[in-house]
Amino acid sequence: MIWETVVLALRAIRRNVLRSFLTILGIVIGVAAVITMVTLGDGATEQVRADISSLGSNMLQIRPGQGFRGPGGVRIAAERFKIADVHAIEREIYGLEAVAPISDQAAQAIYGNRNWATSVMGSTNDYLAVRDWQLSEGRVFTEGELHSGRAVCILGSTVVRELFGDQDPLGAFIRLDRLSCQVVGVLASKGQSSFGQDQDDMVLVPLKTLQRRIMGSTDVEAVMVSASDGVSTQAVREDIERLMRERRKIAPDKDDDFHVRDMQEIVSTLTSTTRVLTALLGAVAAVSLLVGGIGIMNIMLVSVTERTREIGTRLAIGALEREVLMQFLIEAVVLSSLGGVFGIILGLSAAALGAHLLMVPFVLNPGIIAVAFLFSATVGVVFGFFPARQAARMDPIEALRHE
Repeated sequence: MIWETVVLALRAIRRNVLRSFLTILGIVIGVAAVITMVTLGDGATEQVRADISSLGSNMLQIRPGQGFRGPGGVRIAAERFKIADVHAIEREIYGLEAVAPISDQAAQAIYGNRNWATSVMGSTNDYLAVRDWQLSEGRVFTEGELHSGRAVCILGSTVVRELFGDQDPLGAFIRLDRLSCQVVGVLASKGQSSFGQDQDDMVLVPLKTLQRRIMGSTDVEAVMVSASDGVSTQAVREDIERLMRERRKIAPDKDDDFHVRDMQEIVSTLTSTTRVLTALLGAVAAVSLLVGGIGIMNIMLVSVTERTREIGTRLAIGALEREVLMQFLIEAVVLSSLGGVFGIILGLSAAALGAHLLMVPFVLNPGIIAVAFLFSATVGVVFGFFPARQAARMDPIEALRHE
């Protein structure tokens, strides 16, 4: 009996293909919008997580000053660190994989008749370990080069492209303002960060080289540390804050004149923000499903009016009310389910195209696809029930008299 009812419903839909298509159009758009928004939101979340992770594994940054506070983004300056502070962190903080002191300064890189404005970063080989950064060719600094402050450098891929083009940079000498240094390595490309910064636009030199020959200062602008696997970055952060307060002689009732930034916290904050935005966009898109459901109800009411004599004939020859109710209800469910299927196809296609254009990963979420389809079928049941009940409650005699 149910199968016969389904066949009748499909025949009725096939008799009015154009009207059936217009009926499910709202469901198609609603399902497609939900899938597209959620899929792109998941892709954006994954991209943010990957971009932050590319900055370093289990990384913490220690910088002087109280960071950025308030909507005005004012940074409160403070005394820079000394190399002794870096050594104290290495000695006294448990669970560190690498500790990298850093200082940087803008400079003009020159090779032959080419020049490029870039950032010169002074640090140690631990900088590459903290940033989880590999070399595409060449080598890292030797211990002798680090201790003596020799004029050697490792180039980012952007600097290599701008200065050397297709030439091999290894062994070449470039000028950084007035300093001539030899290229000993090339960094693998990391691309842009989620903050829009080109991570490959930099030149890495030994810290002492930058301090003595470019900056003329022994100050350390920041310290990057990487926690070992299995070690809580929160515990490391608390230990560093306690140590730095002692070394900088900060009274118990005074605020820190430095700040420690945990990259894991930034990842959690940004991903939770993108998830909230994704849920909001999905909820807004889901409203169109309700609009599509109202469209189904309106068309089904029109269909009931048009088929009044057919309904009267079925009731007159012995069809039960529940059978008529089931017929029209199945029509509504089939329409909304077809809309769900077409919406899934359209939504996945739009999400794939959007991910390509926005350059974010295409993250397939089977859960949201199942939810969108089930919601579309539920819309058919809810909004198809009233027209179906109206058809089932018709008086056979009055229905047969209907013109």
